[in-house]
Amino acid sequence: MTTASTPHSRGVRPFAFTVQGSKCRSVDEWLALARHVEDLGYAGLGIADHLDDQLGPITALAAAASATERLTLGAMVFCNDLRHPAVLAKEIATLDQLSGGRIRVALGAGWMTEDYTWSGIPLDPPGRRIERLAEAITVMKGLLADGPLTFHGAHYDIDGLDGFPKPVQRPHPPIVIGGGGKRMLTLAAREADVVGINVSLPGGVIDASVGPDATAEQTDRKVAWIREAAGDRLGDLTLQVRVHVAAVTDDRQGMAELIGAGLGLTPDAALESPFALAGDVDLICDTLVARRERWGISEIGISMSATDEMAPVVDRLAGT
Repeated sequence: MTTASTPHSRGVRPFAFTVQGSKCRSVDEWLALARHVEDLGYAGLGIADHLDDQLGPITALAAAASATERLTLGAMVFCNDLRHPAVLAKEIATLDQLSGGRIRVALGAGWMTEDYTWSGIPLDPPGRRIERLAEAITVMKGLLADGPLTFHGAHYDIDGLDGFPKPVQRPHPPIVIGGGGKRMLTLAAREADVVGINVSLPGGVIDASVGPDATAEQTDRKVAWIREAAGDRLGDLTLQVRVHVAAVTDDRQGMAELIGAGLGLTPDAALESPFALAGDVDLICDTLVARRERWGISEIGISMSATDEMAPVVDRLAGT
């Protein structure tokens, strides 16, 4: 059984658990969730950034900051194509002041096809979206830091703008960038503080087609890309994964079959995937420790539906 004695002297980062609260359908539900996950010992709360039936992330994060004292907060992740980075930098800095320095800047290139269809925003090829995101990161870092920024790129032009207000966290709040492909993970490894390892989503939807990219073997490849691109920065990075299905159960095989069907994987491959967890509390804890040893993944994001179910795991592993 896993205990809290995992050594950190070898550079192993302690576990932190976050909840994705995008399914909240009202402000009251969102604020209740924020207070609840803080009480249970989770480290952070996130919300997606889509145009579907979810709360607006910036206002929701401001409300959660006022309702909590300890949680880190952030969109998981802000879609770069929905906001100009100069505008988002101002909002992030204001949120960081409002929260007393608890905001994280989580950014993505955009992936959900419906966001673009509904809004009429052109869905550019992935390479162009990633180029635009790379420039946006430079712009945001510059505006959150001291002094004015002048930047002339292919996608953004900033002429002597001194971002205001400045955030509490200096030189800027932690940057979180996730991705499933080599280009995004390379960018994340070079620019982010937290690298989220995701499945690749070329079709703009999450369904069984993502299975081949959700395996343990593919994760080995992705971590290798991160290590290669990070170089000397590797020791400063936190690796994160979003567990889409987490189930505390005595019927691990039955749950594996359900997860496998949803991810397009065999039951055995589903149990090995970092995007799923199934078993009793002891086994889940042992699995997470083993994955940290293999890949260095120490930050675990779960869905709000599993908040209470995973609380014993959080109680045992958080901070260890």
